[in-house]
Amino acid sequence: MRITRLAAGGLLTAALAGSTISGGTAAAETTRTTTQEKAPRWETCAGPGLPADMRCATVRVPVDWARPGGPAIDLRVARLAATGPRIGSVLLVPGGPGKSSVQDLAQSGRHFAGLRQRFDLVAFDPRHHYERLAALAPECSRPGVALVTDPRDPQAYGRQARALADAMDRCRRADGTGLVDHLDAVSVARDMEAIRAVLGEERLSLMAESYGGFPAAAYARLHPGRIRAMYLDGTPDHTVSLTELSRLGTEPLERVFGRFAAWCAEDPACALRGQDVRGVWRRLLRDADRRPIPFTGKGPFGEVRGEMSGMHLAFAAPLLLAQEDQGRWRDLAAAIDRARRGDVSGFADLVAGNSQVWTRPAGIAAQCPNYGTGGGYRALARERRELGRDLPDLGRSAAWLRTVCSGRPDPANPPGPIPARELPPLLGAGSRTDHGMTAALVGNVPGSATVRYDAPGHSLYLSGVRCVIAHADRYLTDLRLPPKGTVCPKE
Repeated sequence: MRITRLAAGGLLTAALAGSTISGGTAAAETTRTTTQEKAPRWETCAGPGLPADMRCATVRVPVDWARPGGPAIDLRVARLAATGPRIGSVLLVPGGPGKSSVQDLAQSGRHFAGLRQRFDLVAFDPRHHYERLAALAPECSRPGVALVTDPRDPQAYGRQARALADAMDRCRRADGTGLVDHLDAVSVARDMEAIRAVLGEERLSLMAESYGGFPAAAYARLHPGRIRAMYLDGTPDHTVSLTELSRLGTEPLERVFGRFAAWCAEDPACALRGQDVRGVWRRLLRDADRRPIPFTGKGPFGEVRGEMSGMHLAFAAPLLLAQEDQGRWRDLAAAIDRARRGDVSGFADLVAGNSQVWTRPAGIAAQCPNYGTGGGYRALARERRELGRDLPDLGRSAAWLRTVCSGRPDPANPPGPIPARELPPLLGAGSRTDHGMTAALVGNVPGSATVRYDAPGHSLYLSGVRCVIAHADRYLTDLRLPPKGTVCPKE
């Protein structure tokens, strides 16, 4: 079964859109070995859709980097050799979690033609690649709960947290490889350093997109002197708390909602034309919080019955908002109009499907170790209150991630500062909904710059946004940054 993570609201849409954990055949078996030190053996890559001139090798890394002589896994590493005078290697750090930069490079290779003139392009299947996770024990892919609920007291919070923790324990016992406890971004960053070492590069240039910003930030903490340049594309800021990260991700979506409301009030195609659209939406959220609305929805693991609160509505709405497509906006307006009459069918499958996908232990093991989700119900209630007040249209959505991670509250890779004075100036890029988070991270390092793409989008380089690609290639090749305030128009 191929399971695609459904887009979510607030931080989740901006930072994690498009991530997948899918079925596959990659082996999850581990061996016992020491870290690989010899040069890799490059061979023609096997697999559909890979370029004929792409070469692949295997790099062996420990499951647990604290036990380098313990069980190990093999990572696939791919390389497209430079076509001209070579500067070094650019390592592509994939998003997700679950994506592979090998597939990214294969699918978007035409966008890298200019960069490849001066660099070897290196990609890898990370330890949390969806094929590897799908090959874990079946218990690791089953939802921990049928529905992510919106707990309103410590007891309800505790019940859901225990259910999620129990699901993780069942996965851990059934699988036995130990990998599920070592899927955090720090472990991925250590894998990246192993790749650098076997490549024989003194320093790497990094290109990280979306979730890849987490292992990129971890690598910057561990090995700042190994970074020649770092381009960050739609990545979250891992130097701030989860609440502040949620705020950074939700603020631009709140502005998109404002544009939707203005359009809807005037456009004949909108079901709420002539009404105070924001007022209608906010009353719906308040009413759903006071009296959650019964619903039935379908997800990849079957039917879900439950009650929908304001958190669920604010979580689901951005899927229809973020791309600023008027066809989807019409669907959202119609869904809101029905919902205020007690019919939340327009949101039901989004909530049901996301509940099932987000609460699988394998996904939680890759996602939650990178957030500071401790503090229990008190932290959840405070975040819900603060962001609901400051971002009244979509701020409630932030509670989703804190709730999903409640069964694993102690992060292996908590947010924290990066060694700004030890790093070279960075370049960040982001769309209307991504730029704020990426700029916040890049702004920690003196002399850094960003490019804002004045349109919807995500993973701009991989998407082929020519203006952004030109700035990124110039930076990575010549270490020349664009002027402050650079904006790329919609293409």
